[in-house]
Amino acid sequence: MTGEITVYATTWCPYCLVLRRSLGRAGIAFTEVDIGEHPDAARLVASLNGGNETVPTVVLPDGTALTNPSVREIQAALVR
Repeated sequence: MTGEITVYATTWCPYCLVLRRSLGRAGIAFTEVDIGEHPDAARLVASLNGGNETVPTVVLPDGTALTNPSVREIQAALVR
């Protein structure tokens, strides 16, 4: 599958920092959206996570979402 993933995150989240660094090392392109700065993004994340603004939430090019995934989980999802 081709296309860029979207990582919904916050600046203060340590899991988000780890994921950003891991994606960079893996060479996976992504767009990051800070849900603290974008209320619509925060609502989207909450809708994907049972009402919780759980980050990181990753939306794949096919529209599926992963909550707090590892890079391996993202890589596996991208080849489906």
